[in-house]
Parts: sequence; C-alpha cells; structure tokens
Amino acid sequence: MLPLHYTDGLVPVVVQDIMTLDVLMVAYADEEALRLTRDTGFAHYFSRSRKKIWKKGEESGHVQKVRQILVDCDEDCLLYLVEQTGAACHTGYQTCFYRTIDGEVIAGQVFDPSKVYANKGQ
Repeated sequence: MLPLHYTDGLVPVVVQDIMTLDVLMVAYADEEALRLTRDTGFAHYFSRSRKKIWKKGEESGHVQKVRQILVDCDEDCLLYLVEQTGAACHTGYQTCFYRTIDGEVIAGQVFDPSKVYANKGQ
C-alpha cells in the first residue's frame, strides 16, 4: 500500500458512484477506518463530530460497496469508487451535493430521514 499523508490522523475521502460518476459525499478516514474498508469491502469512515469510526449505512442500511480505492498524486486524499445502496446523504438525498451555493435545492429526496432515523436525533 502506498504511504498516505494524514493530517491530524485523518485523510479526506471523496466518494463517487462507480456507475454514474456522481460525487456522493466527502468524509474522512483514519488508518483503522481504511483498514476496515479494505478488509470488509464496505466503506468505513471516521466521524470528526462523534470522534469514532462508523460504517456507512450502519443505521440506514444505505451501504457503500467499495469497488476501487484511488490515491491522489500527493498521497493525501483518497477516492472511493462505490456501489451505493439507497441514498448517500443522511438528509435523504442521493448525494450530499443537492443544492447550489445560493441554497437552491436541485434534487429530490430519495427517503424521509425522520422515518429512517426515527430513533436517533439528526
């Protein structure tokens, strides 16, 4: 494996749908999350707000099967090419990039987050 340059123990991960090439989300991984991703084939990330590792879809069932991991030229950012089950965004949209910088929503919701995360606060 190529050496990665982590900042504060984390490396940014851009997540792209392998079929549509839509950018689904951006997250962070530490060494353990990357190891879990490689070992299981499913995307794991490090939550900066919760300060813990999480498997994408562990609550919603909207998992990401990782098909390929690419490293950028500076070895300080990863690109996961994934097969996305359900929506990528916890707000119910297919991608986290569903609005313009002016706040215009340019996509429809795929699911109602209040139903999917009924037992958890957002």
